[in-house]
Amino acid sequence: MDDQQIIQKYKEINPWGMSASIDLKNCDPEIIRNADKIKQFVRDLCDRIEMKRFGETIVVDFGEDPRVSGFSMTQLIETSLISGHFANQTNAVYLDVFSCKEYPPYETAEFAKEFFKSDYYEINITYRK
Repeated sequence: MDDQQIIQKYKEINPWGMSASIDLKNCDPEIIRNADKIKQFVRDLCDRIEMKRFGETIVVDFGEDPRVSGFSMTQLIETSLISGHFANQTNAVYLDVFSCKEYPPYETAEFAKEFFKSDYYEINITYRK
């Protein structure tokens, strides 16, 4: 399905919300290790998919285990939450967008792929009931 079909289905089944889990691989290490760039990504994404941010973007660098260390990000939106983890060891981004307002999940993934200069992504879309 494409974004139009997903949004149409969303409107037909009227779920409580929609979640897109986007795994981005082989991202640019300089971007995913830069808190200001991550915050810019969130601002740009929210503008692009018409989500109203609630408060500031939180970006925290942590993790003693090299396998999972890196930045984690959360951004409250009026219709729920955007979150992500940026794994230093593998240069991967694990992005989750959850909203009770419909949005284009593939456009979201493509924008993230472009912003983080990823080679490719995998996406899982779930209607939350």
